[in-house]
Amino acid sequence: MKKIAFLFPGQGSQSVGMGEALYREFDYVRELFDMASELTHMDLARLCFKGPFSELTLTINLQPAITVINLACLAVLEREGLCPCLSAGHSLGEFSALAAAGVISPEDTLRIVLERGKLMHREATGHPGAMQAILGLTIDAVSKIVSVAAEAGIVSVANHNSEKQIVITGAPEPVAHAGALAAERGAKAIPLNVSGPWHSELILGAVDEFEAFLNTVAFSAPAKGKVLHNVTAASEPDPQVIRSLLAKQLCSPVRWYDTMVAMMGGAPDLFVEVGPGKVLTGLLKKTLPREASKTIFTVNDLQSFEAFFKVV
Repeated sequence: MKKIAFLFPGQGSQSVGMGEALYREFDYVRELFDMASELTHMDLARLCFKGPFSELTLTINLQPAITVINLACLAVLEREGLCPCLSAGHSLGEFSALAAAGVISPEDTLRIVLERGKLMHREATGHPGAMQAILGLTIDAVSKIVSVAAEAGIVSVANHNSEKQIVITGAPEPVAHAGALAAERGAKAIPLNVSGPWHSELILGAVDEFEAFLNTVAFSAPAKGKVLHNVTAASEPDPQVIRSLLAKQLCSPVRWYDTMVAMMGGAPDLFVEVGPGKVLTGLLKKTLPREASKTIFTVNDLQSFEAFFKVV
């Protein structure tokens, strides 16, 4: 049996129509959507399949929407008896990774992301911010720029996505200042169309409430492979520590590049992006060494699943 690593996307991978083919093909996917819609009091099928995009991308809606698609794709894999040796998820996607490892149930996964979305929306509404992608500089260079810009207000690293793709977050003016400093050093600084300053101190007010909510949910030790966490880029066997890491993740950088390096150390034969879009596939291709013989798949529709099942 080949060793497979699962990667679960988060916000930014959405598109109207995502998951519709799986919904029409598999009764268990329809049952998953029904359960998710009942739990969240949202018509997730309509939201995912029909949009509109502006409604879909609101974080309070998007977190359950992305997660139900991730879980639907995971269910198709599990029906074929596939189990990961390693899993990781980008920000929101980390909760789907925990479901894949058996740490939390699908029902609790959806309850958690619904609460997370509500809390993040509340904090972002009260503390407006901005995010920019910085392309072309290392994490050390961007960290130095952020330190300078932070003298004028809240700004920090949100995501270290690949060696030279880093997202910054915080209050609008210091984020703009940091982007301008990066551009002076030859980088591209691209403002992102997001609904909040994710992974910044501006949403710190959500952390304690979110951790308290997590303490009401049953967590188990990982039973189906290890999960690499955003905050540490390492695995963790203790359910209570996992809860703490998930709460810290709200305002901590997503160490995705370090996570992918650590995942490569586990020597999986295949990497599979499980969910909508191809964002993580693109980042992984930037991180894998050119001579690596790994195979990367994205599974989110009938054609991609068919292609993947031919090689496992």
